[in-house]
Amino acid sequence: MVNWSQIKTVLLDMDGTLLDLHFDTHFWLEHVPMRYAEKNSLSIEASKKELYGRYKEVEGTIEWYCIDHWSRELELNIVQLKKEVHHLIAVHPHVRDFLDAVRQSGRRAVLVTNAHSKSLDLKMKKTELGAYLDATHCSHDFGLPKEQPQFWEKLQEAEPYNPKTTLLVDDSLSVLRSAQSYGIAHLLAVYQPDTKNPPKDVEDFEAIDNFKELLPVPPFTEG
Repeated sequence: MVNWSQIKTVLLDMDGTLLDLHFDTHFWLEHVPMRYAEKNSLSIEASKKELYGRYKEVEGTIEWYCIDHWSRELELNIVQLKKEVHHLIAVHPHVRDFLDAVRQSGRRAVLVTNAHSKSLDLKMKKTELGAYLDATHCSHDFGLPKEQPQFWEKLQEAEPYNPKTTLLVDDSLSVLRSAQSYGIAHLLAVYQPDTKNPPKDVEDFEAIDNFKELLPVPPFTEG
């Protein structure tokens, strides 16, 4: 599945890839509508209809991923609401073993996420995955989501990498297509980002069920 002799840098998405997407699915589709309904004296059904429509309007943009945007737009403390259900934050199986193996092999393990820094901080505190990573980059720092091919160019300025020797693992097909159009040569999708939902159609991308499939990771050798 992966020709490790061609890989020097491993870029990894967070939500749905390293972490179970169930937290985010539940948070945005159930918890926020519940709190929004309570605040505005709406039924759950009316709240969901309104919010799902508002989500759709900005899907795939930097605003969709911005906690400050939603706190302002919905007049809710999104960070506090995330803390109410933070017990649902969970690491996918074999992630820590894989990250350990990547770093021990001499390659860089780099988190590249659309998540807002406030959400990232909450999840890193809960999972302690930061200790397993060489670097972390948020799309908000570049002003572009990963869905935009220009994001990968901006990322190179902060995290020098050669697209031809880089592996990206991401559960978002639109992100994988964006990276593909930029020239990142090695791409993997994730079959089941949310463990409470069935596997997804990954179209033409190769994909993994879990990170055990990518082990062992042989040592990196130049040339």
